[in-house]
Amino acid sequence: MAIKKTLLEIVQSILSDMDSEDVNTLSDTLEAQQVTKVVEDTFYNIVSTRDIPEHHSLIKLTALSDNNYPTHFIFPENVKAITDVWYDKSDLGTLEYSEVHWVAPETFLNRTDSRSSDYVSVADKSAGTSLRIGTTQMPSFYTSFDDEYVVMDSYDSSVDSTLQSAKIRAMGNTIPVFSKTDTYVPDLDATMFPYLIAESKSVCFSLFKGGVDPKIDQAARRQKSYVQNDMYRNKMENKRPK
Repeated sequence: MAIKKTLLEIVQSILSDMDSEDVNTLSDTLEAQQVTKVVEDTFYNIVSTRDIPEHHSLIKLTALSDNNYPTHFIFPENVKAITDVWYDKSDLGTLEYSEVHWVAPETFLNRTDSRSSDYVSVADKSAGTSLRIGTTQMPSFYTSFDDEYVVMDSYDSSVDSTLQSAKIRAMGNTIPVFSKTDTYVPDLDATMFPYLIAESKSVCFSLFKGGVDPKIDQAARRQKSYVQNDMYRNKMENKRPK
């Protein structure tokens, strides 16, 4: 069974295989710091290009809380994608969450442009174009024009002057922060650690030793092939290539 390792243990393992000077902390040598940077880059390459189960979680969108943008929210910096959104549509704080559905920007504009009453004109954050935002009911759909701001179609002005962060709930994929400290354990499932180490080791040999050891490269490719199937703890369809 794969076992998680601290960043220092990962760097020590790579330095040992490179026949480099051993270290007791990441700051001991320049080479240790260089290897640490390679591990960090490899980590972000892995989490940015894969849908990793433990990075799918509840997230909080931040409301602008601005009367000029009553239904605008902003994506947190570490959010890679939103998959589901709900809003508390109760007027007494009884937590009556209802799903707010994603629609494409064109669909959002077509639906809101058809309003003839009970709306306010709101300038979009991206281009400044006017949006007809409803004022008599809680939101039912949303979109994003720039992948930075979430815009919902309406709000109930008799309940709140703007939509509230405390009333929104979302699920999405996040990118964890990598900490270059000795005791930091990269935020990956244990089954993905061999791939992180093998890939980092392959890059280090290429950058600092003038070439990749064939066995190390083989291990990295093997781990890459298996990691997509093995990273789920729940029973999933077998995705290993034939």
